Amino acid sequence: MFEIKTLDKPDERRDFPRGHLEAVHLTGLDFAVATFEPGWRWSESVGPLAGTESCQVHHHGYMVQGRMRIRMDDGAESEAGPGDVFVCPPGHDAWVVGDDQVVLYDFAGGMAQEYAKADQ
Repeated sequence: MFEIKTLDKPDERRDFPRGHLEAVHLTGLDFAVATFEPGWRWSESVGPLAGTESCQVHHHGYMVQGRMRIRMDDGAESEAGPGDVFVCPPGHDAWVVGDDQVVLYDFAGGMAQEYAKADQ
């Protein structure tokens, strides 16, 4: 099956404190664009919606703008910035670094289906 959708008309938008997610759903792929404002942190902005201590979504992402720090539950940390491609397994916290808005693309599918929904 051949499908094309545009982000100009996302299938859904989810708003949460200091950010939002816009997603299109295709067969075999959910593609999301996430926007996080300065001061956004998963454990504060999304964690209460998810009902978990850390993010349990597996991400395959591309950083478009801004910088984000990610800390795994085991204590490992790294930082992603513009042009970086990343894979992040479940069990992490993340936050915006600095005063610039973060925009990232998530190709994992799970982000668009589960992210920022109550009781993921």
